[in-house]
Amino acid sequence: QVQLVESGGGLVQAGGSLRLSCAASGITFSIKHMAWYRQDPGMRRELVAVITSDGSTNYADSVKGRFTISRDNAQKTVSLQMNSLKPEDTAVYYCNAYGSAADNYWGQGTQVTVSS
Repeated sequence: QVQLVESGGGLVQAGGSLRLSCAASGITFSIKHMAWYRQDPGMRRELVAVITSDGSTNYADSVKGRFTISRDNAQKTVSLQMNSLKPEDTAVYYCNAYGSAADNYWGQGTQVTVSS
């Protein structure tokens, strides 16, 4: 059974930092591309950051220079360090593991709220 369990969300003031973590089980973690998405109510889920199986990273323009994605294949975890948080970063953040269209998994989400 595949499980992606996010942690680390919460309430923070603008300018503050949070670190999200996602623990994976039931998958061959090292060969998966791992990503963080976020979604506001009524909005589309958007890609925040991705780290490929070979460690390449890519970020949404809105978070470049503020967020850093990393992975630990031995621990089967992916993290998102979020600095200089803004109120517009408020959303539910989801962990994603992608191998193919038929091999695509999501966590349950963790709420991040940034107060102004």
